[in-house]
Amino acid sequence: MKHIVIVGATSAMAGQCARIWAEREDCLFSLIARDQERCTGIQKDLETRNPNTQCKLYQVNFTDPAAISELITRVSEIPVDIALIAHGTLPDQQACEEDLSLCEHTLTINGTSPVIFAEAFAKQMAPLDYGHIALIGSVAGDRGRKSNYVYGAAKGLVTRYAQGLQHRFAKTGVRVTLVKPGPTKTPMTQEMTNADSFADVRKVAQQILKAIDSRRQTAYVPMKWALIMMIIRHLPRTVFNRMNI
Repeated sequence: MKHIVIVGATSAMAGQCARIWAEREDCLFSLIARDQERCTGIQKDLETRNPNTQCKLYQVNFTDPAAISELITRVSEIPVDIALIAHGTLPDQQACEEDLSLCEHTLTINGTSPVIFAEAFAKQMAPLDYGHIALIGSVAGDRGRKSNYVYGAAKGLVTRYAQGLQHRFAKTGVRVTLVKPGPTKTPMTQEMTNADSFADVRKVAQQILKAIDSRRQTAYVPMKWALIMMIIRHLPRTVFNRMNI
């Protein structure tokens, strides 16, 4: 039975990934979240979809490195096949500019926290020469834009970290996948302009699992964002600065 650990298990994207895994095979899920009550709802859903599903629920302070280290050490007593790190927030950029505490929290929960979790998993997987770490980044991390540069900076940190972790484990049995979703229909984005045109979260989850299954290093989901972001990354600054994005 595959042992899958999901950090940020109550997020819409992570929840859809878990549902697909449960539907296609028997799994032991270790679900890590800040909200235990909502995590219980995910557990019931997964067990309904597949009666052979097993779930263990964990709650932790996502900004406490010592607590994260202790928890991942405990969870990894059963070797982890896949660790999906999917938690985050999407604050308003202007609010981050006006409230430095919110700015700090945004950088921590979207950048530093996923990195600490990944390092904790890497510490457990390295001696076994086995395991797969999947980090949910964002297309927002590819180039700083005035509409979301605090959030983008945090996701940029995740991108650079994932690249370094991939380099570290390049000649080993440990795999690292960085997933970069574009705008996706979730509760986190429902108030955004043009939210109805965003990608379906179920389809995005299917592409995330496909990327993990094929051991891809970087996956833009949907795939069109690879081309879109390549163009944005390479726009001359004089052109870029005239764009309202």
